[in-house]
Amino acid sequence: MYDGRASAAKEEAVAADAARKTVVDQLVEVLPDWVNAVVQLNALIAEQMDVVPSDLDCLHALIRHGPAMARALAQRVGLTPGSVSRMIDRLDAAGCIKRVPDPDDRRRVLIEPTAEGIARAGTYYAGLTVRTHEVLEAFDENELRSLLRFVQAGRDSAAAEVARLRSARTTK
Repeated sequence: MYDGRASAAKEEAVAADAARKTVVDQLVEVLPDWVNAVVQLNALIAEQMDVVPSDLDCLHALIRHGPAMARALAQRVGLTPGSVSRMIDRLDAAGCIKRVPDPDDRRRVLIEPTAEGIARAGTYYAGLTVRTHEVLEAFDENELRSLLRFVQAGRDSAAAEVARLRSARTTK
């Protein structure tokens, strides 16, 4: 006995799966372009701030996560302690960070962003921040929650891949 409703439902499910796959493929295809655009933006901003892109990564980490010792900062941005030492010197010379005594152990030094460094970074990113808010206005709360989950999962996935590749590099 032929059930036309079941067959139509199956065809709809197959079509929905194909449409979903197409959108997933489009997302995966466009993500590298987005990442590249952000990398180019960060490089241009770093140049205008008279630092290098990894210095800007460091400044972002300090602004986002607060003061840190040089070793912790090196781990956060994925650089060697020697590279971070030179980066701290450049950021200090640019007026973006300062060295302060650790209140818990005055023998240790913390690196923290200066008000000037925060303001300079904020000025350069102001246009992008405004446009991002404008773009996000088109999404309802549930869509925004989905976007947030996606971005967080993407960040975690990239961090896991960095860890995997670093581990593979050390086992060669």
